[in-house]
Amino acid sequence: MTDTAPRPEDVVQSEHAQLDFSQDMSYGDYLHLDQVLDAQHPRSPEHNEMLFIVQHQTSELWMKLMLHEMQAAITHVAADRLPAAFKMLARVSKIMEQLVHAWDVLATMTPPEYSAIRPYLGHSSGFQSWQYRCIEFSLGNKNAAMLKPHAHRADRLAQVQSAYAAPSLYDEALRLLARRGLALPASHVERDWTQAYVPSDEVEAAWLQVYRQPDTHWDLYQLGEELTDLEDAFRLWRFRHVTTVERIIGFKRGTGGTSGVGYLRKMLDVVLFPELWCLCIDL
Repeated sequence: MTDTAPRPEDVVQSEHAQLDFSQDMSYGDYLHLDQVLDAQHPRSPEHNEMLFIVQHQTSELWMKLMLHEMQAAITHVAADRLPAAFKMLARVSKIMEQLVHAWDVLATMTPPEYSAIRPYLGHSSGFQSWQYRCIEFSLGNKNAAMLKPHAHRADRLAQVQSAYAAPSLYDEALRLLARRGLALPASHVERDWTQAYVPSDEVEAAWLQVYRQPDTHWDLYQLGEELTDLEDAFRLWRFRHVTTVERIIGFKRGTGGTSGVGYLRKMLDVVLFPELWCLCIDL
């Protein structure tokens, strides 16, 4: 008679039988799944509204993680701790990839399906996402007008204002280059951080020095590549946003009062780290 190995499902069942979840924390407890899964409340009778809600809620969760990583990365760059910052920035780029693919799911909604739920959305719009605005500000796209959509919530406005007034990721990268002895103009090392970034030939020259001598400036060279990867992913997200919105709502005005596709198309022209995208011309 031969021994029979226990089936994997029997082992799992046996192990779980020994657990008493009345005393121990369960998977659902740890993740607060009751609250998370009870946060979807469609306002219309339409089947497809659940897709619309889940799409935006999951995107906000990814943005929460993105802000967590990006704010820590900015702190590490400011403290010259680049290895830790690289790990976080690489993760932010991967999160952006997740957000890009999320548009593929929303794009399964047809124009008639969206039109059926649109009257129930009121004036709510992704334009009002305070987390997204903090991401934009942390990446350096500063615009005082973007504070207004958050004025009705003092707590959220304070968070957005904090990101608006703080040095961006790129600002801290340039300050690091200056601390390493590269020639950067004073106007780009200490300035009013609420103002939109203005490209500089001197900043481009500093990055050129890094890229022409990567062995001498290896970690700064890697920092430049992490920033470029991040903006590359962010551009893809913006493009998929435009095409998905155009596919579903066409050129109607956005629910939040923007021009919709027209506004989003203008955002495609925003360059976050301009000097890094000019290097190929001179290398």
